Amino acid sequence: MTVYEAQARVAEIRSRIGLGAPAAAGGGDAFAAALQSTTSTMDGSRAVTGATVVDTAKQYLGTPYVFGGTNPESGLDCSGLVQRVYADLGVKLPRVAKDQAREGTAVADLAHARPGDLLAFGSPVDHVGLYLGDNRMIAAPHAGDVVKIQEVYETPTAIRRIVPTTSLDATGAASAGGMVTAAAMRPASLTGVPYADLFQQAGAKYGLAPSLLAAVAKVESGYNPAAVSGAGAQGLMQLMPATARGLGVDALDPAQAVDGAARMLSSNLDRFGSIDLALAAYNAGGGAVSRYGGIPPFAQTQAYVPKVKAAMEQLAGRGFA
Repeated sequence: MTVYEAQARVAEIRSRIGLGAPAAAGGGDAFAAALQSTTSTMDGSRAVTGATVVDTAKQYLGTPYVFGGTNPESGLDCSGLVQRVYADLGVKLPRVAKDQAREGTAVADLAHARPGDLLAFGSPVDHVGLYLGDNRMIAAPHAGDVVKIQEVYETPTAIRRIVPTTSLDATGAASAGGMVTAAAMRPASLTGVPYADLFQQAGAKYGLAPSLLAAVAKVESGYNPAAVSGAGAQGLMQLMPATARGLGVDALDPAQAVDGAARMLSSNLDRFGSIDLALAAYNAGGGAVSRYGGIPPFAQTQAYVPKVKAAMEQLAGRGFA
């Protein structure tokens, strides 16, 4: 067993019995900060929080960058660092950056990012880092460099929240140990939101924030499954008949409508790389977004995107990330 493997094993045992990392010197403030960063799951083990992600990532500061590296003893690349940090906490992520950038749930923008969120860069994604807060991230930048803390140097093409607000899995039970997938770490159901379970299920299926789907439904129909617009859009998610046929769903059936809308939004996100453009494409069509190279200059679409994002923010304020 290597030194690293021994350290990892000790950390795992401490985690399982509810202990954090060994305390460092620093007095009462340091102890309070450590206590604040550690919560407990229902079985008494240490929960995975944004703070624990950050603390774990900091252990690798100074590790040399090595392309394709996944072993801290020899070196890490950007996605190797992200995968290793989450693996240390019992969360299984894909190996490469572009796949990691599809895990968890989408975060609207950097203003809504939290410590521990994954920041992805490039289109297609070719670099990832972990957000620390205050416009800083920890990353393995490039050959000749080391894992370090740096400014977020450009607007991320995707921000993904791997760690939910609780450590509950999709069934509502706390994870008791072993490796879990990021897809299993979904936010609890959107209590008090109409059709909450449908938004949560579709979000988990297509890798979207349930709050995004709920916000679209709120803006589109006011959560009315029988709504029909003057232009002919139908149902909870206001799908045009031709769009619904193309998706193979009944727009007036809430479950089918949410699934179809989630599929379309997920496709838009993959195609355009941002929530703003994905929403613009949902409203005005992907062709219009491509034609204008951004949000089309249509009054309705220009108003639609911020309206949905404001609804997402309201949901986030109620604890629905």
